[in-house]
Amino acid sequence: MAVKIRLQRHGKKDSAFFHVVVADGRAPRDGKFIEKLGVYNPNSNPATIDIDFDSTLNWLMKGAQPTDTCRAILSYKGVMMKKHLLEGVKKGALTEAQVEQKFSKWLEEKAGKIVGKKDNLKSADTKKASDKFKAETAFKEAKTAKIAAKNAAALEAASAVVETPVVDTPSVEAPESDAPTTDETPA
Repeated sequence: MAVKIRLQRHGKKDSAFFHVVVADGRAPRDGKFIEKLGVYNPNSNPATIDIDFDSTLNWLMKGAQPTDTCRAILSYKGVMMKKHLLEGVKKGALTEAQVEQKFSKWLEEKAGKIVGKKDNLKSADTKKASDKFKAETAFKEAKTAKIAAKNAAALEAASAVVETPVVDTPSVEAPESDAPTTDETPA
């Protein structure tokens, strides 16, 4: 029986996440599996990977074959590195102490890279937010200046109308009409 370490899809249509499982190679992708090793969520940045390190290493040492994607995930978490070092112990090239020293050094370097990436993402988000705020402020100031200019022009026009001198024109009295007034009654 060919044992595979592969991904089992879960989640909604556009927000899938995966379980990392050990399954028979003949079983369907989302079907029967032997053991669940962890979870992989590619929707977050950086991707969230939660793996049972010892169980995964045990299956790899027994001969389970990871798929290409799972191999990349396991390499990222260091399982493939540990397997490589342990095979060196089997061949006599390394000792257990050297394996632990090399692996801990590798883990520290990897953790530094991950922290650096998270810091870069956080600073990029902060910079993006501040740039957006500055753009909004500039737009608001430009709009305020435009409105102020328009109001000043309207105020200037209104004051020009008020300041124009009014020429006194002689009042013309209305001629008296022959029509009877209401006090008089026709006889």
